[in-house]
Amino acid sequence: MSLKSHFELLASYNSWMNESLYLASQRLSSDELACNRGAYFGSIIGTLNHILVGDLIWLKRFAEHPSEFMALSYVKALKMPSSLDKQLYDNINDLFVERVKLDKIITAFCSEINEDCLSSTLTYKNTKGKLFHKKMSDLVLHLFNHQTHHRGQVSTLLNQQGIDIGGTDLLLKIPEVKYTLK
Repeated sequence: MSLKSHFELLASYNSWMNESLYLASQRLSSDELACNRGAYFGSIIGTLNHILVGDLIWLKRFAEHPSEFMALSYVKALKMPSSLDKQLYDNINDLFVERVKLDKIITAFCSEINEDCLSSTLTYKNTKGKLFHKKMSDLVLHLFNHQTHHRGQVSTLLNQQGIDIGGTDLLLKIPEVKYTLK
């Protein structure tokens, strides 16, 4: 399986898990979503906003790659979030709309990337202005790992409220391979 195929699988998993998380989160009131539960970004809505902010930051960086990904044209036009804890949306429904939009962009981006791009170097500045040069495939992997990490936090916070989001393993999205005896 190629790196591109792995990232396409992760994009599919990402969309599926985000939908599950948001549908479960919509069962809580605005006050329950905003309640500081001691997570790194405080609340459920705060953590969901952080995931979106992280995605925007990385997608904007990827949009500067010499490959000029068409899938990222929408993101390229957006303003860079001012901080990692920026609250972009207070309302879960508005946040969900933007989440779905970004997940479609991530899926299209993963369809557009190729092995040459993935083996290239991306030069970018972090949020503090420090310059980095890193392998593109490692950065795309980080995009997905970051989401998974924080979705795990939200899943735990929801579980503490008595809300089970169901299965969360990547294994559930890995396609079955036809087995033949040799």
